[in-house]
Amino acid sequence: MRQVSVIGASAAVPGDELYEFAYRLGLELGRRKLVVVNGGRTGVMEAVSKGVTEAGGVAVGILTTYDGSDANPYLTIKVNTGMGWNRNPIVVASGEVVLAVGGHYGTLSEIAYALILGRPVIGYKTHRVEGVVQVSSLEEMLRLLDAHLGGG
Repeated sequence: MRQVSVIGASAAVPGDELYEFAYRLGLELGRRKLVVVNGGRTGVMEAVSKGVTEAGGVAVGILTTYDGSDANPYLTIKVNTGMGWNRNPIVVASGEVVLAVGGHYGTLSEIAYALILGRPVIGYKTHRVEGVVQVSSLEEMLRLLDAHLGGG
């Protein structure tokens, strides 16, 4: 199975534009039968996991704690690392392509790791960093993702 990493704003809540974008993204990724790796916590991570699992896909959370207490309820698989934010390179290294949705400094560090590792990064309302392809819609993000994965 193909794997994609999704990173982004942990502060997004249901009803927020970024949360809803990530939820719709998750639905589409689940329909494509992609394994979706993320940080497993709240916000964008929760929303994308919810969409993926509702579409019958697999959502993997690379968690900061040893006991999984920070996991969102929509994960299919929890990986308890006990590594705190040091788990960020694992999140991005696990996907063939990295999709960034909003975010703050944690997301910025993940973008940096992804670029160091040579992963393509597609961003929606995220950090404007050289190497990140910015998109303005879900459709555009999915079109570029499909092209990277050889499906479009």
